[in-house]
Amino acid sequence: MSKLDSKSDNILTVSASTENLADVRNFVAESARTHGLSEKDIDEIRLAVDEAFTNIVKHAYNYDKAQNVSLKTGVENASFWISICDQGKPYDPTSYTEPNIAERIKQGKRGGVGVYLIKKLMDKVEYKSIGSTNQIRLIKHL
Repeated sequence: MSKLDSKSDNILTVSASTENLADVRNFVAESARTHGLSEKDIDEIRLAVDEAFTNIVKHAYNYDKAQNVSLKTGVENASFWISICDQGKPYDPTSYTEPNIAERIKQGKRGGVGVYLIKKLMDKVEYKSIGSTNQIRLIKHL
């Protein structure tokens, strides 16, 4: 066990490329299914993980496929969690401001709503950086 999480039951490490999104989505969906989450919850988890992984590829690694992203899943305190770790540029959650969705649609803007979606789809979202490792932990209550 790392300093970042505990009671992990599944681990997947992939290169930081959107080409791996299907593998990432399938990995978290299978783990969530194993723990009895509903298909609605699984769909929400898949979308949140998709957004988080894509943000890491784009912003933490600037599309550097030579870098890796590790995902771990587990259950703790009646919650299913997904931990996504990278060694890229850290994200500062204090810099986040919620987007005006209606205004973005009206202006035809694409993107910029990933963190918003993650927060809306999951019950809890935690960010931390320890040394060179960044972690986003997505939590869905069972």
